[in-house]
Amino acid sequence: MQTSEPHPFAAAFGEFIANPDFPCVGAKSALARGGVKILAARDLTSAWNDLEIHSELVAWARAYRQNPGGFRSLAVVFATPGGLDEQQFEAALWARLQSLADKDAWKGLAPDPRVCADPDNPRFSLSFGGEAFFVVGLHPHASRPARRFAHPTLVFNLHDQFETLRREGRYERMRAAILARDEELAGSINPMLARHGEASEAAQYSGRAVGADWRPPFQDPRAA
Repeated sequence: MQTSEPHPFAAAFGEFIANPDFPCVGAKSALARGGVKILAARDLTSAWNDLEIHSELVAWARAYRQNPGGFRSLAVVFATPGGLDEQQFEAALWARLQSLADKDAWKGLAPDPRVCADPDNPRFSLSFGGEAFFVVGLHPHASRPARRFAHPTLVFNLHDQFETLRREGRYERMRAAILARDEELAGSINPMLARHGEASEAAQYSGRAVGADWRPPFQDPRAA
């Protein structure tokens, strides 16, 4: 894993976000202000880099608590495999998230009390290092163009930055802009999007359209 030296993935991911058609204005702002960190990992279907990824997430959470504010994203770009279909990518994504949650629990790190660790709960979110995270999965065969990137990627976004936008009255305006841009790019509204607290965000992570009866293959050991 590369965490400090320049890596080809960093340039490719930066170009992906900077593309004028990419709909997420929050990600664009984070990139422009140096708030995006890219980690290069080996294989989404392997636990090879999980310890390092978890350590980076804990450090990311700690740094945010010490100096909150602004848009930030931690993107883990995996070299392989590039041929996963949407269901295979979803399964691999949840395998990595389960492994990371297990490590957080094993280290005795408490989940963020502002969210719920139960993936069926509308207030569900992942917690690493005591901070809640929302995950955006990207891969070459995603059905939504905004999720279609050359390498399997997990983008970790801190929940608190969205809550800050709500308190400042900027969240709904930004959300509307992203939805409009995404609809223009894809030709249709993303059916999986929901506000936190209305439905479990777990269904949004992989980017695959799923039904109301879908449940993620995930159980946080700390869920009550």
